Amino acid sequence: MLTTILRTLFLYITILLAIRLMGKRQIGDMQTSELVITLLISDIASIPMENPGKPLMGGFIPICLLVVCEILLSILMIKNKKIRRVVCGKPIVVIENGKICQTELKMLRMSIEDLFEQLRQNEVFSLDDVIYGIVETNGKLSILKKENNPQIPQGDMDVIVVSDGEISNSSCTLLKTTTEDIKKTIKKKHKNIKDIFLMTESTGGTVKITEKEKNDKKNKKGKSN
Repeated sequence: MLTTILRTLFLYITILLAIRLMGKRQIGDMQTSELVITLLISDIASIPMENPGKPLMGGFIPICLLVVCEILLSILMIKNKKIRRVVCGKPIVVIENGKICQTELKMLRMSIEDLFEQLRQNEVFSLDDVIYGIVETNGKLSILKKENNPQIPQGDMDVIVVSDGEISNSSCTLLKTTTEDIKKTIKKKHKNIKDIFLMTESTGGTVKITEKEKNDKKNKKGKSN
């Protein structure tokens, strides 16, 4: 009995550390890969818990391996946007100016009932109150509501057009622009796209650019020269 208790406590602590290493997210905020890893870890941990005859390392080693795989995958997704797009997908506009985008809704296999349920959860009870409805990569619906405040531009929403030196094609579609137009805007700002960490453009046309932070070592070398 004592052995079972100690094995359970050991696996409990192992799972807590594993989830802590993978990052702080609620279940609803998890990306696809994170949710899969979490489910696998819970299943693997239950085997040595339920069967004392199974070696404890038979559960500990696979859990560690899965955590390492998830951390490596997250690093790859940061470095390579194509990998992130394959694993996590991309945000999809399902409502535009109060009109449902039926093709995108079918592609997501989301029913009208599911859509309206998420609208109500966002305290929206009429499509006419929605400027944009976007299904994020974690499956949640983000809403841009119409505002009565005259100081806020009607329907103004910031969209990521450049992320870590790469232009987002999906954002170009949302803004009804092209990659060439984005490049022209960057040129007018006298910036190099490779030096841009984040560039957003609002649906009202406002552009904001954040450049990449310079490496401290390079700065030191530059000063010494």
